[in-house]
Amino acid sequence: MSVTTDPHRPAPVDRAQRHLSGVYAPQRDEVEVVDLPVTGEIPADLSGSYLRNGPNPRFDPIGSFVFPLDGDGMVHRIDLGGGRASYTNRFVRTPMVELEEQRGEAIWSGITDGYTPPASVVGEELAGTTRALPDINIVRHAGRLMAMAEADKPYRLDPHDLATLGTEDCDGAMRVGSTAHPKIDPRTGEMVLFNYTFESPYLTWSVVAADGSALRPPTAVDGLDDPVMIHDMALTQKYVVLFVCPLIFDIAAAMTGGSLLSWRPDDGTRIALIPRDGGRVTWIQAEPFWVWHFANAFDNADGTVTVDYVEWTYPGGFAEASTPNRSGLTRAVLTPATGTISRTRVSDRIDLEFPRVDDRLLTLDHHRVATVGTSDNDSGGRDSLWFHDFATGTETFWQPDVVIGEPIHIPGSHHDYWGAIGTDPADLKSRFYLLDADNPADGPIATIELPIRVPSGLHGAWLPDSTA
Repeated sequence: MSVTTDPHRPAPVDRAQRHLSGVYAPQRDEVEVVDLPVTGEIPADLSGSYLRNGPNPRFDPIGSFVFPLDGDGMVHRIDLGGGRASYTNRFVRTPMVELEEQRGEAIWSGITDGYTPPASVVGEELAGTTRALPDINIVRHAGRLMAMAEADKPYRLDPHDLATLGTEDCDGAMRVGSTAHPKIDPRTGEMVLFNYTFESPYLTWSVVAADGSALRPPTAVDGLDDPVMIHDMALTQKYVVLFVCPLIFDIAAAMTGGSLLSWRPDDGTRIALIPRDGGRVTWIQAEPFWVWHFANAFDNADGTVTVDYVEWTYPGGFAEASTPNRSGLTRAVLTPATGTISRTRVSDRIDLEFPRVDDRLLTLDHHRVATVGTSDNDSGGRDSLWFHDFATGTETFWQPDVVIGEPIHIPGSHHDYWGAIGTDPADLKSRFYLLDADNPADGPIATIELPIRVPSGLHGAWLPDSTA
């Protein structure tokens, strides 16, 4: 049976929706281009690659499309060295993408549609499966380059040509899956991760040693009665920090046509402080709020824990509320001894997200955080980079005439920089912007013209040539 004659195959999704058009429209071309045009000058002390992953449907989606959870992975790589730049991009070729490329159209629907293709369409091995979604983040650890999914195993990529090598479980540490945002401790080289599941115990955490072996297998986090969605985590030298916000998977409702995710503010937000040495978990209760992304966390001399993150009133798109959904860069101080939390809103800039720090400072006091925000224009996406200095209590910003993506801190051998991909909503051309870390508000010291448009979102990493 062909795909198009399957009577249960869902209808195509409207391509005019926001996240399938304009700066978000899928990119179908794969290219390799060297010696990209540069305005300004790429510093000679930079040598490495910026890689960014994001949802990019290989074919027009069917059934449903929920950004940023749906879509196939596409990894974009910008190589810098010797004052020159080159670009490569590749799809993450899961079994679903490979079969759809053979057929020339989408076979699997979006995750909220509920349709799974039968054996008559995809064969016995893939029958009843949902689309693999390694389209959120990109991580390198212990020689493994991995395209990360949400609560699933990542796909390993060839570091030279970005070819897909297959799923990766990191010596069993990811055998039940992984967050899209594992954290790598720059002092120990350990990669720490968590994963949520639909079945008890609902939440586990694991550790991958610096050499790539499983230092801790998936270990249950006790204290949950329902399956919950948790997108990101924080890490200190003592603790794994998980904010368990009340976004609950409601399987029964989904089976009867309701929403898969239910926002239950009456439950409040709970914070788990998990000792990295395997000790007893400390739970802290707070009022309800939502977190997509963390900047960093660190231990204090008095035993408290500081966590910097972007706090939302509720998870927009997955919940409805009578109050406006606001975001703000927030600093929380957790006190394990008393089980209490205090929260301070550091910045109320409009629509802040994607907080990043210098990754060499993960688990340590970082002083500076970069975020993406929105001004009062109608550019179709976040249009400004904000730089928050906790030491001085100040913030600066750079606002280009483009839709700008997540910032990435780039250390050179003599100086530090910030980088980000932006796309002009008028001509839909993408560029990579390189900013001086000490004076980011001055604008780019180098602007690199990319050969194709890079769809807006999601996460990336700077991979210096000097590390494995």
